[in-house]
Amino acid sequence: MTTMYSDVWDLDSIFSGGSDSQEFKSHLNDLETALTAFQTELDDMKTASNTDTTLWAGYTERAQLIGKKVREASAFISCLTAQDVMDEKAKLLGGKVKQLSSKYASVMTSIDEQFLAFDETQWEAFVLQEKIQAILFNVNERREQAKEKLSADKEKLIQRLSVDGYHAWGDMYNLIVGRMKVTIEENGETKHLSVGQAANKMSDKKRETRKHVFDRFEQAWEKEADLFSNTLNHLGGYRLEMYAARGWEDVLKEPLQINRMKQETLYVMWETITKNKGDFVRYMERKAKLLNIDKLAMYDVTAPLSENVTNISFDEAATLIIEQFHSFSPRMADFAKHAFENRWIEAESREGKRPGGFCTNFPESGESRIFMTFDGSASNVATLAHELGHAYHQHVMNDLPQLSQRYAMNVAETASTFAETIVADATIQQARTNEEKIQLLDNKLNRSIAFFMNIHARFLFELRFYEERKSGPVSKARLNEIMKDAQEEAYCDSLSKYSPHFWASKLHFHITGVPFYNFPYTFGYLFSAGIYARAQKEGKAFENNYVDLLRDTGRLNVEELAKKHLNVDLTKPDFWQEAIDTIKQDMTAFMTLTENK
Repeated sequence: MTTMYSDVWDLDSIFSGGSDSQEFKSHLNDLETALTAFQTELDDMKTASNTDTTLWAGYTERAQLIGKKVREASAFISCLTAQDVMDEKAKLLGGKVKQLSSKYASVMTSIDEQFLAFDETQWEAFVLQEKIQAILFNVNERREQAKEKLSADKEKLIQRLSVDGYHAWGDMYNLIVGRMKVTIEENGETKHLSVGQAANKMSDKKRETRKHVFDRFEQAWEKEADLFSNTLNHLGGYRLEMYAARGWEDVLKEPLQINRMKQETLYVMWETITKNKGDFVRYMERKAKLLNIDKLAMYDVTAPLSENVTNISFDEAATLIIEQFHSFSPRMADFAKHAFENRWIEAESREGKRPGGFCTNFPESGESRIFMTFDGSASNVATLAHELGHAYHQHVMNDLPQLSQRYAMNVAETASTFAETIVADATIQQARTNEEKIQLLDNKLNRSIAFFMNIHARFLFELRFYEERKSGPVSKARLNEIMKDAQEEAYCDSLSKYSPHFWASKLHFHITGVPFYNFPYTFGYLFSAGIYARAQKEGKAFENNYVDLLRDTGRLNVEELAKKHLNVDLTKPDFWQEAIDTIKQDMTAFMTLTENK
């Protein structure tokens, strides 16, 4: 059958040859030479106590250009290791890239050190320069954050040790997951699935299949739980020791700092969500009734309501997404079409791929790559739209200085969820039957449950894990207990069966790039709901405002971003309640359509 779009990405246009790429190896060698020379130059400047502000402005600009090269290398490695978890050459190259990333972090620490060394008169002269005015927010932010860290030599030591310490535990997790198989019985045959393939099957139309795969999935993680409790404890222990050395008592300090948001904002968001959970519990109770069961189990939450649901091909998904993006923004639609035509997306369902999905950016090439495993479900279509939203976000920022492109995860999730909502709403409006509309509304509400309850469980788990980890390693049995308790609380005890090994099976707990890889998802979901409501009111006139907002995500705190572009106060419950109310409209429609079923 002829297809319009390939579901296998093209990496050769970035660096040809995959993990054997000589072009990529040359890139790494040139990068290492540049970093070594730059660090030596910065060290000489320190020794000479040279505070020439024009010279340091030039160094700051040079650091940004090198930063793009480091990011290009990191993105390429993430693609290689995701597409084939058994690619040993890619893993070795990944180790090299981590070393170079550590060297780059040391360079930036040297620059931060000079930012601190400037007296106020010198700093004023430094920031008044044209090169620095374009990144004023970012340099001020780096200077303030440097004040709360250890001395530069100690921070550099942490960065060097993290390669074979902290990050190595994250690598170990990925290595174990890559070798795992989930053994299931299907149509009288024994099949050995990757964890990504097994995760997809837990949204199967048949409950007996979902339950069978879920049970085998849990068993697979239990089998390796000793190893995963080891990786998680060491990751947590490393962070806690680093925080203690810096004098940081609150484990949320770093994730909040990274996400440029106040703790006040975070807690008012969760408090507002919790007050509204009762309505979403009623939705889950209705779903259980429609599935002819007393209470949903974890593996039923995303289950389709009808076994008559048809799968959608990758081409059909691409066409749908392009069409619906066009209804909001022709520029966004053209961008998505370009991504499909130029093979920016790896979606093939095959063994050997890592689980999950992501979008990674190549700042030197001005391109992105999207990774997922597409099996034709409505959830997969949503994921594809979601990741294209990430790519579009980066696309509209490509001309900004590198430091101003460094937007945080919470606002990154805003653009992706916004894109996902455009597609979801359009398909609901175009539904031909009530049955189809119910199914599509359910798919959309599944996302609400994920962000309000599943993500909340992850957040509660991590808070409690870190609290107990302060007293020493936490056993795998206790990790199961903390996870199950967090799920029961977050889901308001509305499920009949939970996933106690979720702390092991969820990659996000073992990611070393960003701590607390959870609450930014919920922030982005609700923030995008507020933006989407504004877009619906203003129509296509909002397109330019939306792009302006995205371009500011790397140079404003989220509270300032919301005030500037939406005129709302994120530290108050009003915005969050309004956003939740827009989501409740879907739930009301669902409850009305299913009232007599």
